[in-house]
Formats: sequence, structure tokens, C-alpha cells
Amino acid sequence: MNMAITDGLTLMPPVFANGLEVWANGDGTPGSTTLDGVPTAAFVPADADFAGCLEIVKLNATEQIRYMGETPYRPGMYLRVTARVKAMSGNLPNVRIAAWAGDASLTHVAGLVETGPSVALAQYGEVVEVTAIIGSGQRGGVDMVWGTAPAYAHVGLDLTGPDGGVVRIDDLRVEDVTVAYLAQMLGAVDVRDYGAVGDGVADDSAAFAAADAAAQAQGGEVLISAGRYRLESNVSLASPARFVGTVEMPASARLTLTRNFNLPAYADAFGDETEGFRRALQALFNFADHDALDMGGRNVDLTAPIDVHAVVGTRDSSAIRRVIRNGSFYLRDSAEWADTVVTSQASYSASDPKRLSNVADIANVPVGALVTGAGVGREVYVTSKNVGAATLELSAELHDAVGTQNYTFRRFKYALDFSGFSDVSRVVLADLEFQCNSLGSAVMLPPAGLIFHVRDCFFSNMKDRGITSTGRGCQGMLVDRCQFLSREQQLPVSARETIAINVNANDTKIRDNRAVRFRHFVVSGGAGHIYAGNHWFQDDHEPDGIRTAGLVLTNTNVKMLINGNYIDNSFIEWTNEHDAAPEHSNEYSFGGLTIVGNIFTAIDVAPWFSWLVVKPYGAGHYIHGLNVTGNTFKSLNGSINRVEKVDDTLAALDMGRCRNLRFEGNLFTAIDQVTVNPVTVQMDQATDAKTWVVAFDGYLPFDGRARNVENIVMEGEIRNAAGDGVYAYPFVRVERGTDGDAVEVVWPEPVHGRVHITGRVDAPN
Repeated sequence: MNMAITDGLTLMPPVFANGLEVWANGDGTPGSTTLDGVPTAAFVPADADFAGCLEIVKLNATEQIRYMGETPYRPGMYLRVTARVKAMSGNLPNVRIAAWAGDASLTHVAGLVETGPSVALAQYGEVVEVTAIIGSGQRGGVDMVWGTAPAYAHVGLDLTGPDGGVVRIDDLRVEDVTVAYLAQMLGAVDVRDYGAVGDGVADDSAAFAAADAAAQAQGGEVLISAGRYRLESNVSLASPARFVGTVEMPASARLTLTRNFNLPAYADAFGDETEGFRRALQALFNFADHDALDMGGRNVDLTAPIDVHAVVGTRDSSAIRRVIRNGSFYLRDSAEWADTVVTSQASYSASDPKRLSNVADIANVPVGALVTGAGVGREVYVTSKNVGAATLELSAELHDAVGTQNYTFRRFKYALDFSGFSDVSRVVLADLEFQCNSLGSAVMLPPAGLIFHVRDCFFSNMKDRGITSTGRGCQGMLVDRCQFLSREQQLPVSARETIAINVNANDTKIRDNRAVRFRHFVVSGGAGHIYAGNHWFQDDHEPDGIRTAGLVLTNTNVKMLINGNYIDNSFIEWTNEHDAAPEHSNEYSFGGLTIVGNIFTAIDVAPWFSWLVVKPYGAGHYIHGLNVTGNTFKSLNGSINRVEKVDDTLAALDMGRCRNLRFEGNLFTAIDQVTVNPVTVQMDQATDAKTWVVAFDGYLPFDGRARNVENIVMEGEIRNAAGDGVYAYPFVRVERGTDGDAVEVVWPEPVHGRVHITGRVDAPN
């Protein structure tokens, strides 16, 4: 780049042969004494070495010679000023290039270096060339660093040292040598040309802003050349930026790269992927021009959790779509991943069901900690705390904890931790991998928010959890096409502790995911969820092995669809463990669940294993809305008793109140007792009897009671003892037999024959 050519600048002063009236015996500013008519200066038209030259007698301590015209100067420009001189007689002086710096208002720019290196004239008649470079940046070979303030120069030279010598000076030469500095950086504006120092101490923020403005005007990029640049305030670059050097900033200051907003650029800027990611994340949540941070396929090593709220620094909530995509996080061993564990005494009352009060040592109880203790269900977390009031707010109710006891609070550590925010919505994590290496967990959601979306991500070897919700930040959450790999795959099922996902709020969509050998795939509170197309499996190599629930439902009326999943060596457990008053009262009981079109598989399990287990935590509950249709159930290496059951460890279901239960159109392989409702059985009565007892023999779901008869169809004639046909229609008595799973068909007289009778475990709606 040569501005003399590109901008049409005239740099060369006129030759001395054109007259000395434009040359000053001073600084060159208007009003300076010119050399024209000065008896100690004259033009020499012929010289053995110079075609024409100025001859001057040095009479002053510093004899100044300046061109009175304005030699243009621009930021980013480098000018080389050259003079050839020789001593003729008298004392031998020193010579140096010099210039006076002026700004656009014709005012002197003070504080700049305005002289070049001094050269001593050693002998008479020897031609000596002196030179100096004027430029805006602190670059190699630049003698006078002028920054961005000057607009022009009065160029010339100084004679210093002993007085009385006679010196001849050839015509001055001024050249644009910018190309020497920018030959490999065409189209780039170097921050050093705009005053950046790059020593890690001086604040270069203003220089970055000035270079960015120049790059925008030129349509080029900002070059951050070699160095360590300290930026004390926010810097936003609207031009593309290329980092050879690096920057450092206080935590409160932000670097925003609007034209190349991606992790590779930030990693180059800060010289480190981890710090680069933090800074890019900070910019993502504080700047509206970009909705997505592309990690460019880069890996970020983490030796400590990333507290996203602390990194962002300036806001407690966000409702604008923000995407982090296309990269990986690799957890490295350090003490920062260790769980924080506190045991404290606290009190619980069912009248305030999501609060612990009178919490001892509450200041040390971490927000986001998992709560365990007597009467505490699975995946209950500390959502917030009030130290002054000694209270903790919980993510779910406790089912049997009224009174005072000791609780354990365990705070897991997460690669990305959003819990410091009050409310965050519309965050998307896409195409990411979390390599947790059994050191930490992956993602903790904010305590409140909507539509957190995780898609096409891999979660591997989490120490404790994959995705954790400690409050309502999972409302409407979407988890699509992710893979969750447990660190406990080689352990027996009974020894596993890790959980892939938990949910507290409503309306999540968990779709097309794969989860391998966790204790639980999802612990699901709330309602309105859709689980579709997932494959979760939890087997081990133990014969007749214990299996745990893949999907745990912790509320009764769930309004939920479980559709098209591959439920492998695990089961669906339906509880009400997040209910402070688990006994049934004036509320909906177990209902609103649709299980359609799933594949259920088990291998090497004990006969008492079942794929659907209802476990009431209090008495009086019943089923009032369950649809299990179109599923395939298959057991390998041994059969199982039945596909569904009630776990009555704490309480039984009241099957006498069952309503709206459909269990039909399913396929069974290696299941001792198939389950159907409504179910049609064939009754053959060989001897004459007025009352026929029809047993449904376990067909009804949950070994329930035969509460209704939908239909009776006689096959062939019903005959009496005389062999005559009996055409009267019988009536029925339901819920007969020891277990209430039989019905009585009552005829007007003793008869024999065959009927098909359809019974139900539930009452009409």
C-alpha cells in the first residue's frame, strides 16, 4: 500500500534549485525566517557529488532547516525522510532528520518525538546519508512514532554539535514506505498504527476503536499485530478482526467481534480456547447483533465449571434466543469439580410444601444442591435461599418429612451452569459434546425460564447428572436427538447413581434420544410432557438382574404421551413422591397417561419384573385415565409374570374406583399373563347350572376387579337339562370371587352351553 499513489498525496519537498524562500531557518511554520537572502545560506548549482545543493554555515546550537510546505501524514502511513550531506570546512557537526508535527487545525501536536537518530560527520568531503522514518505505530525501524493526531509535517533536518562548520545538503527525499510494513497485510488496518502499544500495561482501547473506524472506512480488516494489548473498557469491532497478538481485559469489560463472532476468533484474541469461550459467551448474552456462538468445531478444556451468569456479569435474565453450537467441552481433573456437601438440620411442614425452615448453617448450603433425607423424593433441589429467614425453597414437595430432621445437601458441579440467573429463556445448545470424564456433570438449567432447547448433543461419562433442573427453567424444554452415555455402564444396575435428565415444570418434549445404562433416564415431574422416539436401556450382566426405572413420573395426573420409544431393560415407574400430602383427598388421582406404540424389551430379568409399575405413596389412589395400546412386549432368556403391576410397598391402589383404563392391541412374547381391558373370555359350562362363574384369571390390568360387563354373546344354543333351547337373556353380578376378578352369569333356570363375555376393570366414564 502506498498512499502517495492511492490517495494522490504529494510528499516530496521542492528541490533547492527552485528557490530558498520555501525553506525556513526554524521550525517551518508560517512566520519562520526563510533561507532566502540569509548570508550564511546559499544555493550551489554545481558540486562534484550533488547536482545542486544547499550550502549553510552552522551558527546556532541547533541549526534547523525545514520545508515550510505541509507534507501530508495519515494514520497507518510510514514516511522515510532522507538527506545526503557532507562537511566542507570548519568544525564537523552532527546531522539528524527532523520534522514538526501539526494537526488539522494547524496546531502543533506536543509530546511527540520529532527528531531522528543523530549522525556525526567524521571528515571533509565524505557524503553521508541520514534517514529517519515517521509513522503512526510503534513498529520496527520507526524513529518518530506519531500516532493518529498529526495531519501534516514540516520536514527537514538539524545540524547539532560544534558551530562554525560549512555543510552542503542535497535535495531532501520523502518516500511512502508503508508497503514495507504492510506488504503482507494488504487491506488490514493495524491497531499499532492508531496508537496501540501492546505492552500489556497501556490501555489500548481507544486505539482499537480508531483502527476499527479506519477499517470500516476502507472496507478492510483490523489487524492486531504481535503484542499483548490491555483493553480496560468495552471494545466492539465492527470490522473483521485478525489476531496475531492477544488481548487481556478486566472481567467487567467485553470484547465484541461483530464480523467474526465465533470461538476461533475469540480463542485467537485471548490466546486460549477456555478464556476465549468465556469472553464469547459474555458477548453473546450482552450484544443483540448475533444470536449464535459458533464454536467452529473447537474443543474447550475446562478445569472448573463455567458459571454462565458470572461470566455474563451484567444481567440476571435473558429472553432473547441465544445459541451455542458446534464444539466440545472436555473436563480436566482439578479440585474445582468436587461436590460441595453440607448436612444441616431443618424443619418441614406440609402447609408450606416447597420450603425448609429453621435451616442450620444455611449460609453454607449451596443453591442448586440435591436434597436427600427421610421422606424426600428423587431429584429435589434447592432452588433459592433466604439466609436472614433461614429458609430454603425447593424444586418439589416432600412426601413424608413433616417435622425436624437432618438433610444432606449435595451440590454437583456442571460444565455449563446457568443457575446464577433468575430467569433465562430460549437458549439453544446444539451439536455440542460434553466429555465429562467422570469429573463433573454437564448442564444445570436456570431456576426459571421457557423453551431451553438441547439438540444433537453428546453427553458422555457424567459424574452425576446430564441435564439438571432445580426449578422451573425446564418449562417447555426440548431435548432432541441427543446421546447420553453413563460412566456406570460396567456396574450392576443396583449400584448406579447417575441420572441423565430431570424435569420439574410442564410441557417438555423429549424426543429421539438414546440413553445408556443410567440409574434413571428421566425423573419427570410436572405434566404435559411428550416422550417420543427415545431409546433407553439399563441392563447389566447379572442373571435375574434387578432393573430400575428408565422413566420416573413423580405426579399423579400427568397429561402425558409416551409414544414410539424403545424401552429396553427398564420400566416406567409412576409415583406421587413429590406430594406433601400423598394420601388421596380432593384431587385427581393417577391418570392422563397414554402409552402407545412403544417397544418394550427385557433380557435376563427376574419373573416379577414389569415394564409399567404404579407406586402410590399414600392410600386411596386409583387410576382414572390410562391408555396402553399398540405396544410390543418381549422378554428374552426367560419369561416374566406380567407387563404391569402395583408396587404396594407404601400403599395399594383402590382398584374398585378405576375409570377409563384401556389396555388393548398390544403384542406379548414370553409373558405368562397377557393384560387386556376390556377383555373377552370364553366360558364353557358343561353341566347345568343356574349361576355360571366366569373368571378373568389375571387378564385385567394390575390384577384388578371385574367391575363391569360390556357384552355377553351366546355361541350356539343354551340348553336346559331336557335339551331344550333357553332363549332368555341372563343378568350378571360383578366383582365376584375372592379377588373380585370374576362375574356371575345368572340364568332363569339351570342351563349349559358356551358364552363369550366381555368384562372391564374400570367403570364407565
